[in-house]
Amino acid sequence: MRTVGVEEELLLVDPETGEPKALSAAVLARAEADGAGQEMFEKELYGQMLEFATHPQTDMARLGEEIVRCRKEAARHAGEIGCAVAALASSPLPVSPSIVMNDRYQWMAEQYGIATREQLVCGCHVHVAVESDAEGVAVLDRIRPWLPALLAISANSPFWQGTDSCYASYRSRVWGRWPSAGPTELFGSPERYHRRVADMVSTGVILDAGMVYFDARLSERYPTVEIRVSDVCLHADTAQLIATLARALVETAAREWRAGREPVDHGVSLLRLAAWQAGRGGLEGELLHPATMRRRPAESVVRDLLDHVGEALADTGDHERVREAVAGLLRRGNGARVQRELMERTGSLRDVVTECVRLTQR
Repeated sequence: MRTVGVEEELLLVDPETGEPKALSAAVLARAEADGAGQEMFEKELYGQMLEFATHPQTDMARLGEEIVRCRKEAARHAGEIGCAVAALASSPLPVSPSIVMNDRYQWMAEQYGIATREQLVCGCHVHVAVESDAEGVAVLDRIRPWLPALLAISANSPFWQGTDSCYASYRSRVWGRWPSAGPTELFGSPERYHRRVADMVSTGVILDAGMVYFDARLSERYPTVEIRVSDVCLHADTAQLIATLARALVETAAREWRAGREPVDHGVSLLRLAAWQAGRGGLEGELLHPATMRRRPAESVVRDLLDHVGEALADTGDHERVREAVAGLLRRGNGARVQRELMERTGSLRDVVTECVRLTQR
């Protein structure tokens, strides 16, 4: 059974005002002093962000429990210095991001200018184990058209600089400003994949292979496929759902490869449209169906995703749990819908943030 690990980026906010606070260094220092959280948390590009990583897990219930535990630990350390954590993929309130100035981030700030200064967004990255680079690249080629559905499920960034962006995931639009971000063409072999990465680095436009920000890529550090398309999810159970679906997509793609089934040859231009559509409407509107690249109700595409990976889910014992989770998500809505409903009810973005602080740890 394939292992899965999750990396989540959280927003640090003032618990009273909801405004982002550039206190990541202080939170990391508390975690290091505590000892238990020393290896759990990492710094990010901005002082208003904190990242954690789970251990690799095969049991998705245990993975969900660890996500909750990591969020609670992050909240505890943040609370000790007077701030809070919120699983929000963008700040609803206006913010001037504070860049953490090490050599790498300094280079990025100089290279990309305002695009770097406006990248305070939080994502969820899922690492799924693969047996080899050959299997990993075969997986990348075959999961491409399904990734927008994961984005739609996770969408959790409707507000930007104090206004409604009219997107469910505006994070995905902001993230797309990086020159290496987005969907990829078919690679066909690990040799072609690694050649493409090397060619990108050789241009000098990006610093190194770590800046290849594909929607899904081979990890530089682990024997995994890293799926990077999702917003950080407001609810921990949605993050668990994304991770479970990601593993099922990887397993399904690997089986198709071993059976000799060729990947669907949608061009990058169509995949970019599918990603835009998913970021625009999330689960509330329509998505481009992975098979036809034509509009279908989002709920219908999500259910077709479940059918597509149904065998893999059944083999890991996750099928019924995932169907129940999807049904619950469609009733409750993703983070974007919850945030907008909170705003409609309270009329205050500050209240939206403070309620999301509470929901982050549930």
